[in-house]
Formats: sequence, structure tokens, C-alpha cells
Amino acid sequence: MTLDIGMLGYRFMGKAHANALDRLPMFFPEAPAVNKDVLVGRDEDALADAADQFGFDRTATDWEAVIDEVDVFYNLGPNHVHAEPSIAALEAGTPTFCEKPLAPTLDTAEEMAEAAADADVPAGAAFNYRFVPAIQYAKGLIDDGELGEIHHFRGQYLQDWLVDPDAPWSWRNDAEMAGSGALGDLGSHTVDLARFLLGDTAGEITDVSGHLRTFTEERPVEGSDETRPVTVDDAYSAQIAFDSGVMGTLEASRVANGHKNAHTIEIEGSKGAIKFDLERLNELQVLTEGDRGFQQVLVTDADDPYVDHWWPPGHVIGWEHTFVHENYEFLSAVADGGEQEPSFADGLAAQQVLDAIERSDERGEWISL
Repeated sequence: MTLDIGMLGYRFMGKAHANALDRLPMFFPEAPAVNKDVLVGRDEDALADAADQFGFDRTATDWEAVIDEVDVFYNLGPNHVHAEPSIAALEAGTPTFCEKPLAPTLDTAEEMAEAAADADVPAGAAFNYRFVPAIQYAKGLIDDGELGEIHHFRGQYLQDWLVDPDAPWSWRNDAEMAGSGALGDLGSHTVDLARFLLGDTAGEITDVSGHLRTFTEERPVEGSDETRPVTVDDAYSAQIAFDSGVMGTLEASRVANGHKNAHTIEIEGSKGAIKFDLERLNELQVLTEGDRGFQQVLVTDADDPYVDHWWPPGHVIGWEHTFVHENYEFLSAVADGGEQEPSFADGLAAQQVLDAIERSDERGEWISL
């Protein structure tokens, strides 16, 4: 069985997922066979160049014409185009994979999750950091009780690409198209990892207190003398409480000088702790009962999650490999008719937390989910 892939979007995420599809048959031969059938976009010239570069058979400028022609639909477009094509694809019975955050608003995310619940096909939400081997290893330690009773969760995601006030305006700076700024773009990943790592032991996030800040109120439009307003946050912070009583803090910024892609997770329990940094994604800092301090564990052994598909121990993998793992799991669920995690329901759960953080900032009070 070969799955014909239709992909909407051909820039950053389009390239990441096209690369992952190419790696699958070489490193995951048990994965379903795929054919990169059609690439969808608006600019015909740029689309043709991307299709040639990525190896797609054809192009289309109308997603409605392809959603029931392909076996799998990837929605990798900007946030404001997540809902309509994804819902239509699911209603057509086409397995659908959508980039994060699931939608710009909670209402729209609810519509998408409802469509996924009604469809008898997998619907995947793109939280690729679940598929870092070190994160999978950390979850195993937590679920096995190696950290004891969990007390604290800390998640930071820091970047600096908008430090310069003259950095050009893009759709990511517009609330109508993006929904939010650092909160949705980066915070959605951290919220999902909090749920993934602690959901089975600490329960769901129940209460939040949030603070959002925009440092640059307008940005220049590239190629013109105009400026446009920035209507999303540059940074956010939040306190969160889990059902079990775990205390959590979250933070993200796109103006954190000196940080390129620093996504860090720290979890402390009564018997141990872990620390993870995406910029050193092959490593996990681990403290277990009786240790005097943290030990650096290189998560590259053959019995570590996914690593047996790659290189000998110590021969590290990179950021792009997380997309290979993610696509392997999603396409396997499509081929086998199995459940997909993270699902649209997981995307909605993250969106509920993001929405509560925004409402908390507006009201200046704790919000219960």
C-alpha cells in the first residue's frame, strides 16, 4: 500500500516534513510507503519551484480540489488557514495532520477537534518535540516512578529573532492570522510537553495565571516604507497548577537576546529530577535517589527510543529527525487504522491552556479550566 500525500504549505514546515518523508524508507523501512503527490499553495511560480525541490509530482492552488484525491492531507499553512481545509479533509474521510497551534482561537480549535472526533480517520497535531528520544526517555523515568511524587514543572522556550525592532513584520505578528505570538508559537509546545510528560502522573492543568507583553508595537513591512502594528505578544509567562497539586511555571519569548531555540524542561520530584535543553537534544540531565548531583545521560543507545533506526551510540541525531519520528507514528496510524497521539484532542487541550493564559492576563486573575 502506497499513501498519496497532499501537502498544503511549502516553506519552513513544508521543507521539514518533505525531508522527513524522504528519510522514512531509508531508516524506517517498516513505515508505510508514501508518494509525494501534490503540493498546494497560492503562488504558482514559488509553488512549482518548491515542488521540484521537494519532489512532488504536481501542484495545485485550490486545496478543495485535492482533499478527497489524496490518502493523507498535511496542513502546514499559517495558523489562520488551519481550520477550514482540515475540517473539510476530515469530513471527506481523509486522514489529516495539522501544524501547531491547532488554531488561532479556542472556538476554532473546538470546531476542529469536533470534526476529528466525528471522523473515522486519524487526525494528528504537530507537536514534534514529543518524539525527541531524550523526552521519551524522561517520560519513561517519570512513569516508572524514578522521580517519586512530582513537585515542580518548569518550561521555558526562548528565541531572539525579534529582538531587533526593525525586524520585518510577518503574519506571525498579526492576531487575526496567528492568534497569539510567543504564547501560541512557542508556548503550545511547552504546554503539550507538560501534558505529555506529567499527564499520567499529575493529571491535567487545572488553573493558570498569565502575563503577556509586547515590546515592539509596530514593525516595518519588508520592501516598503510602511509599518504595521504588532497585535500579538512578544513574550509571556504563566504559573500553572496541575490536578495533583504540582506547581508549574511557563515562559516563552521571541525577544530573549542570546537564545536561538532554547526550549528547556525541568521536573523535580521527591526522589529525583530531570533537566532537558532542546539545544542539546541528545542529552538528559538526570538525578535519581541517592545521587549527589545530576548525571549527564547521552540518549543515543540502541535501546533508547527510536535510536536503533539511526547510528551507533554517541553518533547524535538532530532537530530534523524529530519530524521523521513524528511522521512514522502518524503514517503508521493511518496505515494500521490506529489511534494517533498527539491528536486534535491534544491540540485542543493545549489551546484551552493558552486561551486561559490570555484571559488571565486580560483580567489580572487566576483562571480555572
